[in-house]
Amino acid sequence: MLMLVIKYAVTASVIVLVSEVAKRSDKFGALISSLPFVTIMVMIWLHVERQGSQKIGNHAYYTFWYVLPTLPMFLVMPWLMDKGVKFWLALAICAAVTMICFAATALLAKRFGVNLMP
Repeated sequence: MLMLVIKYAVTASVIVLVSEVAKRSDKFGALISSLPFVTIMVMIWLHVERQGSQKIGNHAYYTFWYVLPTLPMFLVMPWLMDKGVKFWLALAICAAVTMICFAATALLAKRFGVNLMP
């Protein structure tokens, strides 16, 4: 139980830290948030909990494939915001774009023997 509380505290602290930095500096906040903190923390937690190198390796491998379809969102969101689209609508459009990109990535990856569907 203590480990779960520690995981929550550390994870929440990283998110709060990044959001506070982003308030002060767009570029530095973006730089920090672009780092794979969540993935690194998950791999650390898996290691601490003795999940084994296969599990940690699989996590890193699939994270690579799942990150790819999210990348267009980082171009679509600022474009929509510049066009005057309200935040929540822009976010919904980005979510839809990401889902479409995920489906396309899953189909393409499957041709190369990578099954991304859980």
